[in-house]
Amino acid sequence: MGFSEEHWITAAAQGDKQAFAQLVELYHKRVFSVCYRMLGTPTAAEDAAQESFIRAFQAMPSYDPKRSFATWLLSITSHYCIDQLRKRKMQFFSMDNEKYAWLAPPARGPNPEQSTLENEKKDQVQDMLAQLKEVDRAAVILQYWHDYSYQEIAETLDLSLSAVKSRLYRARLQMAEYWEKLNQGPSINHPTERIAHGSPTV
Repeated sequence: MGFSEEHWITAAAQGDKQAFAQLVELYHKRVFSVCYRMLGTPTAAEDAAQESFIRAFQAMPSYDPKRSFATWLLSITSHYCIDQLRKRKMQFFSMDNEKYAWLAPPARGPNPEQSTLENEKKDQVQDMLAQLKEVDRAAVILQYWHDYSYQEIAETLDLSLSAVKSRLYRARLQMAEYWEKLNQGPSINHPTERIAHGSPTV
C-alpha cells in the first residue's frame, strides 16, 4: 500500500525513522543541490545534506504542518550551509595559490574535451557564486536553481520580503559584473538580463 507525503511527514513527526527515510528519498536531490551550490564540492555537499537531514529529523516534533515541508527543510539546509561557509571563510580566503580550487567538481564522462569545457563553465558559475555573501548566495540559489518565489525565499531564510528583493538585486549586479570580467568584456545584452535568463543555469 502506498502512502502520501503527508502521511510520511505526520509519522516522522511522531518519531518514525522509516517514514523520515521516505522523506529523505523524496528530498535528497533538492537538499544536495542547495548544498552543492553553496559549498562547491560533491563531498562537502553530501556531508552537509546528511547533517541537514539529521537536524531536520531532530526538529520534526516542532514542525508546523501549516508550513510547506520543502520550505522548512531547505531553510534548515540553507542555514547550515551558511554557518559552514562562515566558519570556513577565513581558511579558504587565506589560500593564496589554491584560492577557490575546492570549487571544481571532478571531470567525468567519455569525452575528456567536452567534460573539460563543461567543468570550466561550471567552475566559472561556482566562482561567481563564491563572490556573494553567504545569505545572498543562498537567495540566488533558491531563486535560480529551485524556482523559489520572493515569499518562499523570505520564509526559507527568515528574511523580510523587502530584504530578499534588495539582496537579490544587489547579487544580480555583482554577478553580472563578475561574469563580464570572466568572459572578457560586456555583451550586447544587459548584464542583469543575461544573468537572470542564461548564465547561472549550469
